[in-house]
Amino acid sequence: MEVLGIDVGGTGIKANTVNILTGELTGEKLKIKTPVPATPEAIIECLKEVVNHFQWKGKKIGIGFPAVIKNGVSLTASNIDSQFVNYSINAAFSHGLECDVSVVNDADSAGIAEMTYGKGKNVNGLVIFLTLGTGIGSAIFFDGKLLPNTELGHLKYKKSVFEKYASNSARELHHLGWKKMVKRLECISESSQFAS
Repeated sequence: MEVLGIDVGGTGIKANTVNILTGELTGEKLKIKTPVPATPEAIIECLKEVVNHFQWKGKKIGIGFPAVIKNGVSLTASNIDSQFVNYSINAAFSHGLECDVSVVNDADSAGIAEMTYGKGKNVNGLVIFLTLGTGIGSAIFFDGKLLPNTELGHLKYKKSVFEKYASNSARELHHLGWKKMVKRLECISESSQFAS
């Protein structure tokens, strides 16, 4: 069974078709820039471009999105336009793409994939999955069950939040090499209340 999977990020939108029975990608990855400003209308236009690129005629599209998503509504907007706060994202994207669209938090989506097809498969106990991109995404699992919308990158750190200090965009902004970036991540890990 094939679906079109799309990841909407703060700087880029990536997409591919995937066999959800095996987790294998079935097409060539597409990446386009996230529009600035990343308003709902502008994002929907980019999503239409993605659908047209893949000539997608399927019934389902899955989208990972940088926000807390609950009951089809985006409640926050991380590295994306604030118009997405309290926005009926599932309904609006489904209407705009004329297809059944399911939107979930982007890190949750990546974590579910890793727990289903990757290193997390059949792993019990606590698993914390982090994504480092424009921001820091997180997905937390216990005995394979997701605790949705954790957003650990938004925990307070120094005078801001973690992701302003140790995300890939922070690395680029401050011209950090990978060794310095790792040191920042270690500092955050050591200072955080949830570190073991």
